[in-house]
Amino acid sequence: MKILIIEDEKLLSNAIKDMLKEEYEIDQAFDGQEGELYAKQDIYDVIILDLMLPIKGGYQILEEIRTFGILTPVLILTAKDSLDDKLKGFQKGADDYLTKPFEKEELKARIEVMVRRNNPNYYKKEIKFQELKLETKTRKVYIKENELKLQGKQFDMLEYLVNYQNRIITKEQIFDKIWGFNSETTTNVVEVYASGIRKELKKYNYDKYFKTIRGVGYMISN
Repeated sequence: MKILIIEDEKLLSNAIKDMLKEEYEIDQAFDGQEGELYAKQDIYDVIILDLMLPIKGGYQILEEIRTFGILTPVLILTAKDSLDDKLKGFQKGADDYLTKPFEKEELKARIEVMVRRNNPNYYKKEIKFQELKLETKTRKVYIKENELKLQGKQFDMLEYLVNYQNRIITKEQIFDKIWGFNSETTTNVVEVYASGIRKELKKYNYDKYFKTIRGVGYMISN
């Protein structure tokens, strides 16, 4: 589960990261242009967005990513506390609005609500596709009573696809979400891991549900 923080005050951004890093993976952007670029990758589960940013303001970012088709839940976190500011934020496509200063517990609670609303599987102990079951705490995978031998990022990749089953996930989205922007490897690693997952699924005739969309990415679907 990944969160993007778009906040130009580095001390505050780092403080928010410290609050959340035990439960979520965090990326940070420190100006509006960089933040919009990150947001448009469509790999985040929540975006925390300041309004007063260098280069490009928060309202403009919000409007442009919504126009671009990015539906990621956005929490505006700002010192602007007027009713007009709040209404404008919601009109531009924000899902929630929290003013500074804020309490750590409230921020975490609001994020949890947004994550649960957007991805109901995240807080479940297991997620399923037909008789394929992933135990999120033990990181074990079963088809019926048979355990699959998936390790590390193989589990992460399959979990990502099952969480968004019936939706095409591009190779770039998988790479950026699981390996990260700053990884020293290349997107070709996604194909290697996909091959390993498919090999395990094939033992139980489930490889037919692991679909390659040539030139685009992968999906889990009937």
